[in-house]
Amino acid sequence: MIQLKHLFKWYNVGSTRSFVLKDVSLNIEEGDFISIMGPSGSGKSTLLNIIGMLDEPDEGEYLFQGENVLELKPKKRTQLFQSHMGYVFQSYHLLDEMTVYENIETPLIYKNKSSSERKSIVSDLLDRFNIVGKKDLFPSQLSGGQQQIVGIARALAGSPSLLLADEPTGNLNSKQGEEIMELFQQLNTEGVTIIQVTHSDKNATYGKRTVHMLDGQLK
Repeated sequence: MIQLKHLFKWYNVGSTRSFVLKDVSLNIEEGDFISIMGPSGSGKSTLLNIIGMLDEPDEGEYLFQGENVLELKPKKRTQLFQSHMGYVFQSYHLLDEMTVYENIETPLIYKNKSSSERKSIVSDLLDRFNIVGKKDLFPSQLSGGQQQIVGIARALAGSPSLLLADEPTGNLNSKQGEEIMELFQQLNTEGVTIIQVTHSDKNATYGKRTVHMLDGQLK
């Protein structure tokens, strides 16, 4: 599904290069569930952002289902993301001026779903995550944990074949966190490929394999 070949990412600090990623190569098969672990600053989130097409490397190749992502025009790249990917952000990235319902609905508008289809899908997700009573609230009216739940619901709305999650349970209590990881495991058995960045050894065990990063490199 995904082939990352010799990825480098750096920032120029004066006349020297500060590397965020150094020669990262990784193959991700369809149906995989990968946990990326490592200390803060090891390059985990940068790698996830490159896979999610929110960032790009300074050097290297990224193939998604055989297509060279880095050679695609921005519009085609966006279409690829919207067609295949869902992203759970560590800092929610909810749209402040939209209600919970509208935030979850957003990916479905991009997918040109009909009004009745959108309503059905959003209703199911509100029900699944037990947030029906919050549907008309704005993100600022929610706790951090509730915003995270909405972010996860939004990521799943478009039925992605690849789910990317950056510390998906970081703002949840332990019971909520377990429920989300069990949901991810269930989605994975249904065929969704998952890549999560986590600090949690327990969360990592839900995956099929764990990849460790240190100083921008895979260990």
